[in-house]
Amino acid sequence: MAFDIKPKFATFDMNGTLIKFSINDTMREILGDRLPAGVADEYLRICKAYRIDECTGAYQPFHQVVARSMERASRRVGLEYCEDEARAVYERIPTWGPYPGVTEALNRLAEAVPLVIITNSDTAHAVRLAENLKAPFEVVISAEEMGVYKPRLSAFEYMFDKLGVTPDEIVHVSASPMYDHRPAAIMGIENKVYVDRGFEHDEHWLGYERITDIADLPVLFGLPRP
Repeated sequence: MAFDIKPKFATFDMNGTLIKFSINDTMREILGDRLPAGVADEYLRICKAYRIDECTGAYQPFHQVVARSMERASRRVGLEYCEDEARAVYERIPTWGPYPGVTEALNRLAEAVPLVIITNSDTAHAVRLAENLKAPFEVVISAEEMGVYKPRLSAFEYMFDKLGVTPDEIVHVSASPMYDHRPAAIMGIENKVYVDRGFEHDEHWLGYERITDIADLPVLFGLPRP
């Protein structure tokens, strides 16, 4: 077992860690020919950066985060912004499903420890996406409930209070050092798992266990391989 504790909870980021966060593919599809090939990659790169920026200020609903980031990215690349397209991107989010193997790994892990989600989704989307995972979660904590987005430190403070735990009593799992593992480390969460999905750089100095196959996750909690 990788961890010296029997945690009270395994806490998870959801979008990009468990759910395949297909927002780039969705934007390409919805914008269609209005997103020229010559600027598409730059638009999507900037849009991601603006989403992070929009999450670090005062709380706003996630549909506004999506819209504001698309509006700002459109301005940067000289593309006309369309509010209906931003709404269509946001409304597609609850249809996204899990990465391969996630449902099986979560159900296996639930035999050893209660599972919790802490997500930057709005509450309605968080509930629907958690249902798409087809696994038993004790608690689903949304950004709307918290009134703040990760990587804000108060998101983790809210989670500690909601669960009635201290940082040393949980294991936090995420595919994002930026949104999760950096603030988790600052907040004193020593037991962390980085699910390396290839869209962020490994920041091993944050002191997490790194896996590339979600099937390895239950093993870290002392469960035998099936």
